[in-house]
Amino acid sequence: MIIIPAIDIKDGKCVRLAQGDFNRVTVYADNPVQMAQTWAKKGAQLIHIVDLDGSVAGKPKNAEIIIQIAREIDVPVQLGGGIRNMKTIEFYLKNGIAAVILGTAALQKEEIIHEAGKNFPGNIILGIDALDGYVSIQGWTQRTQQNAVELARRFENRGLKAIVYTDIKRDGMGTGVNLEATRALAQAVNIPVIASGGVATIEDLQKLRDIEDCGIYGVIIGRALYTGAIKLEEALHAISKPLN
Repeated sequence: MIIIPAIDIKDGKCVRLAQGDFNRVTVYADNPVQMAQTWAKKGAQLIHIVDLDGSVAGKPKNAEIIIQIAREIDVPVQLGGGIRNMKTIEFYLKNGIAAVILGTAALQKEEIIHEAGKNFPGNIILGIDALDGYVSIQGWTQRTQQNAVELARRFENRGLKAIVYTDIKRDGMGTGVNLEATRALAQAVNIPVIASGGVATIEDLQKLRDIEDCGIYGVIIGRALYTGAIKLEEALHAISKPLN
C-alpha cells in the first residue's frame, strides 16, 4: 500500500474542503507547486491532484499549475477534476500527467471511459465519490441514485489502473476511514482500490494495510498531512512494517 498526498487546487491555491462543501474551504498553501515539491522531497511515491474549479466547471481551470507540478517533480501525478472528454485526457497525458481520474464522465458519458481505457490502458482511474453508498458527481454538487459498487462493476476489464473511492461524509473531517465501505468495494471488483476520505491517524493507515481479504493499493491523505496530525515520513514508516 502506498501513501498518496493530496493537493486540491482552488483559485490557484492549495486548499481542503470539509465534506466536499465549497463554502467550507481552508487554504493551506498559496503555491501548489511548492507543496508538491515538499511532498516529493519527503518521500511520496505518487501525488494526487484535484482541480476543484475544473470539477464544477466541467473543464480544466488550473491546468497551467498542474502541468508545472508534473514537470518540476520526479514523482508521478494522478489528476482529477474537469476531465470530461478525450481531448482533455490526451492533453494531460501528453503533458506529463501519469494518470487521469474520470468521475462524472462515468455516469454522463460512460463510453468515454471505455474508449480511454482502451486507448490508454494503465493511465485511466475511475473516481467514485460516494455519500451513504451513492455516487455524487459534478464536484460532489449533485447526488445520484447510482450505487457505488454497482458502478464500479460496470468498468471491470476495461483497462483501468485503479479506482479512487472517496467517502464524502468523512472527507476533510478527520473522523477515520470508512473501512467497511472501502473493503466492500475492493472485494466486489478486480480493479485495485485507492482509499480516500477521513484519514486522521497512523492507526487508520495500519487498519487499511491490514485488511486481509482484499488488498488496498493506496490511500490518499489530505487534511491530516496539512494540519500535522500525520507526518508523511511517519506514515511511510508505519505501513512498511510487517503485517500483524
